[in-house]
Amino acid sequence: MQARVIRNEDLVRVPWKNGGGTTAEVAAFPEGSTFETFGWRISMADVASDGPFSIFPGIDRTLIVVEGDGIELDVEGIVYPLDKASPKLSFSGDDITTGRLLSGPIRDLNVMTRRGQFVHRTRFVESGVALLSEDTSVAFLVPLDGPFDVTLDSTIHSLQELDVLMLEAKQDLILLSGTGYAILVEIRPDQP
Repeated sequence: MQARVIRNEDLVRVPWKNGGGTTAEVAAFPEGSTFETFGWRISMADVASDGPFSIFPGIDRTLIVVEGDGIELDVEGIVYPLDKASPKLSFSGDDITTGRLLSGPIRDLNVMTRRGQFVHRTRFVESGVALLSEDTSVAFLVPLDGPFDVTLDSTIHSLQELDVLMLEAKQDLILLSGTGYAILVEIRPDQP
């Protein structure tokens, strides 16, 4: 199993055109792809003000609040509050979506997959053993509230809060050691 650690402090944050925040791309496939050509994309955004979300036709999205008090998303007129108790929402990039901060800025993790090419799932994991789904082609582990050690093939990868471990693997066990929660993102080809 191949693994690569992407440190939170090494991410390059790019300002939004509307000035309402910044986004840092964690990884995308194929490497170097644009918004029009990616098959999947993982990013972190710092949201500093209320406003509309960009439309991404043909993209399935999951947004997970990883820092801050939360955001209220209005997706096609239906309001979803995302906070510490319920921090994630999956929705279509085709949908007209706006965000309203609940109490100050937030940081979120964004997972996007192009319909017909890839699908994704996200889940929260704790210390112990996580089993990747059988058809997972790439996975990401992001500690949310403290350090995590991830043991793969007798190699220990030490992660701090919001670092990312990228795993290019098929079905496998991941040994996790930490005191809090992490997000596990699994991406697989979209098969009919």
